[in-house]
Amino acid sequence: MCRPTKLILGIENQALIFSTNNLPGFDQMALDLNSLDQTISNPEIIFTLRFYYWDGDWLSIGYHQKEIPPHWEKLLFNKEIKIVRRPSGGGAVLHSGGITYALTFKKSHYKILSYEMVNKWLIKSFRKLGLKLQNGNLPKSNIKTNCFGTSLISDLVDENGFKRIGSAQYRKKGAFLQHGEIQTNPSKELWYKLFKEEAPPKINLDLTNDEIVKHLRNSFLENKSNLRIKNVAIEKDIEKYS
Repeated sequence: MCRPTKLILGIENQALIFSTNNLPGFDQMALDLNSLDQTISNPEIIFTLRFYYWDGDWLSIGYHQKEIPPHWEKLLFNKEIKIVRRPSGGGAVLHSGGITYALTFKKSHYKILSYEMVNKWLIKSFRKLGLKLQNGNLPKSNIKTNCFGTSLISDLVDENGFKRIGSAQYRKKGAFLQHGEIQTNPSKELWYKLFKEEAPPKINLDLTNDEIVKHLRNSFLENKSNLRIKNVAIEKDIEKYS
């Protein structure tokens, strides 16, 4: 388990952009919460942005998901999947071959960084790469076993109706953590074992996940010249951040 990153900042209106990493699910959730705590405690931080991958195949379950189906427990026992609980709500998400983004920001910037504005950024960014996305059509839904089994208006689906991006929020002390999964190439076999449903097919953009992340990061930072951007490297040995 990772320990919190200690950052000392002295520049007004900063945005922290973390390096992309590949770590176990427990560490990734801890880093998401640590980014949120930094945003809460430091008045100079406007937002933080992080893209990351998962070390192995993980299933993250929503904060309010109280029961795990027996066949998930069997997959966990057989070491075919690892499970971690998210601080945010919603249904279970398979993290296998995709990209996760995490954005933290203060409540005072909600109009700028709300679900709607974040989705506009994602729609615009992927359109430039050749993938057309649009909002889902359900205004509200009960918690489903599979987060990607329903498409809320806060989710993004492709032209074939496959949900590509699902996002969720966690609020704490006047700040927000919004993180979401971009399903670029999920495991078909594992997806079916978990959800008994067809997985979204691989996104064919002729780009690696790293290249997609670079494009998304650059597009997010467009028109933000009023902020001091601080790039923060997250090393593999995250015990150094204690």
